[in-house]
Amino acid sequence: MSRDRKLHFSPREREQFLQLLGDHSAVSILSHIHPDADAIGTSLGLYLLLKKEGYRVEIANATRELPRHLDFLEGFGRIKHKIDYDDSLIISCDCGSLDRLGFDLEGRRIVNIDHHPSNTRFGTLNLVRPEAVSSSEVAYRFLEPLFEIPRGSAEAFYAALISDTRYFTTANVSEESFEVARELIALGVEPGSVAQAMLQRRSLASLRVLGRALESLQLYLGGQVAVMTVTREDLEATGARYDDLDGIVDYARSLVTVEVAILVVERRNSRKVSLRSKGADVMRIARAFGGGGHTVAAGFETDRLQSRELIERLLERIKEEGVITTR
Repeated sequence: MSRDRKLHFSPREREQFLQLLGDHSAVSILSHIHPDADAIGTSLGLYLLLKKEGYRVEIANATRELPRHLDFLEGFGRIKHKIDYDDSLIISCDCGSLDRLGFDLEGRRIVNIDHHPSNTRFGTLNLVRPEAVSSSEVAYRFLEPLFEIPRGSAEAFYAALISDTRYFTTANVSEESFEVARELIALGVEPGSVAQAMLQRRSLASLRVLGRALESLQLYLGGQVAVMTVTREDLEATGARYDDLDGIVDYARSLVTVEVAILVVERRNSRKVSLRSKGADVMRIARAFGGGGHTVAAGFETDRLQSRELIERLLERIKEEGVITTR
């Protein structure tokens, strides 16, 4: 793939998008449950843009606890936890499958904006570009020929971009990634302020739960697989929330021998698993458990297995799939 690739959209796709907007009296912008910065940033960027253009628009997410470090973004306080508009056009942001939106959307027409290769193409209009580094890149490149992008939208798109690329360190970063960033900065984004807001406002609870996660770290398969667990007791003892766990799995991936890092988080009635790698295809592992994502960053949630058995199954699957070369 060319390193300077730019996303392309057909005139028909843009015509269909405008037609869908015109056919509905309201728009509901949604993102996946347990949202990350790409989900929130992309949906806020769209919300602010359509609001400025005069559309009747709402923004919602089915998860009660939203990432607090994103509260500096314009419109963050407008995010609701229910859909109030009947028969509105649904715009789904950064969501790979319909069920992960967390709402009953039967009969609704949906614009599906995403960059996950595992996306199920559930929309009436599917704007899915796996070659993009973030869903915000997809949204920005699709919308910028159609509308003037307001500063608030640019900042939200930029926050999503730098988060999903881990501040331009992931393997899929290209010249186009920096070109999108340059254009967003030209629209008024202050990169230093955004980075500071996202990186330097951690809670004490987040550091305490990080310590517990690191204490749980175990190595398997000749040191190539690292597994960390965070229990409900860990969360209660430290006062941490689920959004305080963002990025913790990357500490395990940073170990010199590790090729695959796994974080198992115990929720009330399920276990959420985050998979990261230095190049191995962990999306294959996530798909085997009903999840998805990207080659080097994937995940899933299950209510069928307890943590110990789940870890054993994961290690077995890693060996079966040949994701890494066992030593």
